[in-house]
Amino acid sequence: MAAKAAASFIFMLFFLSTACQAKLSSSFYDKSCPNAESAIRTAISAAIARERRMAASLIRLHFHDCFVQGCDASILLDETSSIQSEKTAGPNNNSVRGYEVIDKAKSEVEKICPGVVSCADIIAVAARDASAYVGGPSWAVKLGRRDSTTASRDLANTDLPAFTDSLDTLISGFQKKGLTARDMVALSGSHTLGQAQCFTFRDRIYSASNIDAGFASTRKRRCPLTGGQANLAPLDMVTPNSFDNNYFKNLMRNKGLLHSDQVLFNGGSTDSIVTEYSRNPAKFSSDFASAMIKMGNIHPLTGSAGQIRRICSALN
Repeated sequence: MAAKAAASFIFMLFFLSTACQAKLSSSFYDKSCPNAESAIRTAISAAIARERRMAASLIRLHFHDCFVQGCDASILLDETSSIQSEKTAGPNNNSVRGYEVIDKAKSEVEKICPGVVSCADIIAVAARDASAYVGGPSWAVKLGRRDSTTASRDLANTDLPAFTDSLDTLISGFQKKGLTARDMVALSGSHTLGQAQCFTFRDRIYSASNIDAGFASTRKRRCPLTGGQANLAPLDMVTPNSFDNNYFKNLMRNKGLLHSDQVLFNGGSTDSIVTEYSRNPAKFSSDFASAMIKMGNIHPLTGSAGQIRRICSALN
């Protein structure tokens, strides 16, 4: 009995230790790498200064990482004989960008703290710094994630939202990740910075009934009925390089570029949230920051799980 009680006690200590390790903390690197966030910020700022569009790409990269296996940097892994890279999944292929920016930030951090800071944490910090650089909100990023040793192209193809999704499908997909409809609308607001390829919005500008005629006509100049598949158009034509609430104002005028944008304001359950954000930019900013923190908490690897990858695109 005594041996059994001792074993039970040891198990409890292990459980409590694991639970403590599993909790992300904004002070995680305060002692092990106190200059990590500063080094990341410098790399991110330089990248966005070179190309303003990179801000949207880095926020999106974090989103596409977290929705597949959790926030574990699995999206950064290249194809190998044992890994089916998520980079070539439908929603990511020739679409997700910013890999080289994360690589640069990682190399700078490795110079000062080799083998300490995970690629997954760098992605999370980069998204925050990208938002702040273009006038969006900032927030205390919770850190302590470790990097995955696997990737899943199949999950990337099934779990990431599609530009053709209905409102119900979007809400359901976000709920499966622990995010509410309000979180989903707030996170969609980052589209104010983004651009889309012609093939993703062609059907909407040529066939949709819930679209402003002048807006559709303007977009047809860059997206013909045939050809020009990869031609880019800003999701927000008004202030495409600034983080603001114009995205929501556009939706209320039937000027959402993607089908999955306009469904947020089309007589459904999220109309009131769009209206609120269009009138109250401070509330949108606050909710966006909160939703990013929640998203960054999706199934992180912590403690002894995974690894700290020295090169983000490959296993150690």
